[in-house]
Amino acid sequence: MKVLVIQTRFGIGDMLIFLPYLKAIYEKNEVKLSLLAKETSKANELFKYENFLNEVIKLDSTNDRISGFLKLSKEIKSKKFDKVFIFNGSIRYRLLAMFSGIKEIYQYPIFTSKDVIFQTAKVFTENYVNKVLSTKPILNLNPQFVSEAKNKFNLKKNVKNIVLGISASGPTKRWDIENYINLAKRLNKIQNCKFIIAAGKNDQEIINKIKKSEIGKNCFSLEHLSIQEILPIIKNCDLYIGNDTGFMHISSALGIKSISIFVDSPAYSYSGYSDNIVAIVPEGETLESTTHDTLGKDKISFEEVLEKTKKYLIN
Repeated sequence: MKVLVIQTRFGIGDMLIFLPYLKAIYEKNEVKLSLLAKETSKANELFKYENFLNEVIKLDSTNDRISGFLKLSKEIKSKKFDKVFIFNGSIRYRLLAMFSGIKEIYQYPIFTSKDVIFQTAKVFTENYVNKVLSTKPILNLNPQFVSEAKNKFNLKKNVKNIVLGISASGPTKRWDIENYINLAKRLNKIQNCKFIIAAGKNDQEIINKIKKSEIGKNCFSLEHLSIQEILPIIKNCDLYIGNDTGFMHISSALGIKSISIFVDSPAYSYSGYSDNIVAIVPEGETLESTTHDTLGKDKISFEEVLEKTKKYLIN
């Protein structure tokens, strides 16, 4: 039997939120899965050491959208899948499954939108596997690589290794870089800390601001590393503090407590699935009210971030 899962959301965080449901489908069918996913989700790197995955079929500019439908359906048909699980309500992907000759099609209700991402996936998967599932992702790594990263990057036990998630998908989702610098300075006065700057090549300006600041000597950046290289580094850390980014979801899935600042994205949808995530929202907002277009980057309480960080850092 061959099983296909279609999960087409864009981000790393989205992919990790679906991890418990991918594992549940694998366990129910007792066969490794093929996963149709966007390259931006980094599924290949995230799930390298998981045992549920057979292959990742990449959605890219050549086979995505209506223009790539025929090419994609030809590829899917050639693999002769018996079942497909579609984690969206798109008619296009239902037609894809039908055109590809897949007999058993399981899909969200057509036109599902504006849902709480982890809740819809949970109900959908539980209805199939017929048991209650945890929403909390647990990401597996090779222990040897975790140990090697610890030595290579000098991540000592007598130092608090803190991931600073300063990046974001846009400026409205990013707490000001000066806040992170001031936070790190305050933490260094009460605890010996090393700060791992979680950001990409497009964030060079704010990365440089940290490197040139008073805390720069206690930092190193991940911007030139792949996700596969970054995972064992984060696994060695004590805490994540940062914006709602893929790095936050990675940290949480690796069992790292994550102080997560939501200024312009759905806080409940992207934090309520795991007790590893401690969400901080703009003053006057709640987990449920904070969403896209909240524009609350200037309404985050610095003292709240500091106090919650100290709570989980100092032991």
